[in-house]
Amino acid sequence: MIEVAAEPFPYRFDPTRTALVVIDMQRDFLEPGGFGETLGNDLAPVVAIIPTVAALIQTFRDKGWMILHTRESHAPDLSDCPPAKRARGAPSLRIGDDGPMGRILVRGEPGAAIVEACAPAPGEIVVDKPGKGMFYATDVAEILKARRVSHLVFAGVTTEVCVQTSMREANDRGYECLLIEDATASYFPAFKVATLDMIRAQGAIVGWTTPLAAFKKAIS
Repeated sequence: MIEVAAEPFPYRFDPTRTALVVIDMQRDFLEPGGFGETLGNDLAPVVAIIPTVAALIQTFRDKGWMILHTRESHAPDLSDCPPAKRARGAPSLRIGDDGPMGRILVRGEPGAAIVEACAPAPGEIVVDKPGKGMFYATDVAEILKARRVSHLVFAGVTTEVCVQTSMREANDRGYECLLIEDATASYFPAFKVATLDMIRAQGAIVGWTTPLAAFKKAIS
């Protein structure tokens, strides 16, 4: 077991039963012309974490540990996109509309791809999810069970939406979850701060948090 200095207390994990989960580091959320920008968001906070996420991914690759990437995306006919989801808010482009990087959040389109710096390597698992959480309407549960995974290390965007939802889903299923603080971000920095507080409140009610430096120190 490896022990990491974390909040609210040290996080312990067995590398042979641990997976890194990188949530939705997609062009549609991180690049100009994508869905994140069409909602009127400032991309700077999410773009800023790309090097840290890439470094975290490389850390797992160097160790030969399991990595799972998710992409929030929908079928071309939008059959897995509830009308309420598509209609919500006031973006300049909605899910399925034609944008600068192809149809917004549609599987196979350039915008749905993971940014180059964090792109999956051969052998790494990639899961397309139609919802915010990584377990809903996916085979993630079966993938993790087949590999006897018990611990999950999280990174990605956005902290308060898809990352937190996936962590809460995992927590309900008995996984011990650690979020790397500087490898996650929100378009709204205050939301990230609040989410980190919620995750580790009441004795790690959802999970633990730690910066990448502390994680790398623990495994060195």
